[in-house]
Amino acid sequence: MTHPFAGIALHTWTLDTTPLAQALAAVKTAGYDAIELRRIDFKRCFEAGESNAQVLDLVRGSGLMVAAVGVEYGWMFAAGDKSRRLFSVFREQCENAIALDCKLMMSALGAGAGSIEDAVASVRTAGDIAAEFGLRLTLEYQFQHAVVNSLDLLRDIIARAGRPNVGLLLDAYHLQRGGLGARGFEHVAEDEIFYVQYSDVPDAPPNAVPPTDRLPPGRGTVRWTDLLRLLGVDDNVLWAIPIALALLAVASTITVVQRILVVRTQAMALGTSTE
Repeated sequence: MTHPFAGIALHTWTLDTTPLAQALAAVKTAGYDAIELRRIDFKRCFEAGESNAQVLDLVRGSGLMVAAVGVEYGWMFAAGDKSRRLFSVFREQCENAIALDCKLMMSALGAGAGSIEDAVASVRTAGDIAAEFGLRLTLEYQFQHAVVNSLDLLRDIIARAGRPNVGLLLDAYHLQRGGLGARGFEHVAEDEIFYVQYSDVPDAPPNAVPPTDRLPPGRGTVRWTDLLRLLGVDDNVLWAIPIALALLAVASTITVVQRILVVRTQAMALGTSTE
């Protein structure tokens, strides 16, 4: 199944507390192809007095494609009333994704702990909810998670859940921090990978829990040529990557860079997001 978006999106965590209207305008001006929205973006708008319909109108009015819609994290190991609430929010975000013509839900693992069996059951539930809307769900490997702190463990959970609409989100930051490096997913089948996020890693220990020390690509320790080649970037554009990465932080060159760093694979096109 081909991802409908193949280009460069901006994850709103990059701008975090910036009001959504301003964030959308900045993303549009900088020349990104799309935006990745978080649940907290909706929540902050609600707290400011806006309705869900108004938030959707704001996003649609920006003219930006939505590459992925995030849910509230923590559902993987939640139980009882908390689990029911989180899956209700999950369903709401699926509805929002449909309204925004976005086909991909995104979730980090969030806080909490439990058994692997708990995680498998929750992934089944999440996958089933997404499937009701014809959506796919991508789960982010996170090196610092209390339980699911291994890429292969997350792969096993997804496989055991047995939902074909659930796949991996690979984040260059977490791959590097987890000791896997740029080619640490070489053994992962293409059809397991639904989405890629990219940011660089400083040559220093993590600065917080969760870490807030992400860098623009090319300013840290990630071997970008290796990572992008493994994802399927054409060899005839690899020569431009060092130049492109060096320019990435300069707004006036974003449009050029995003054209160079389009990631595609033989079997599917992956959306990519910077955060």
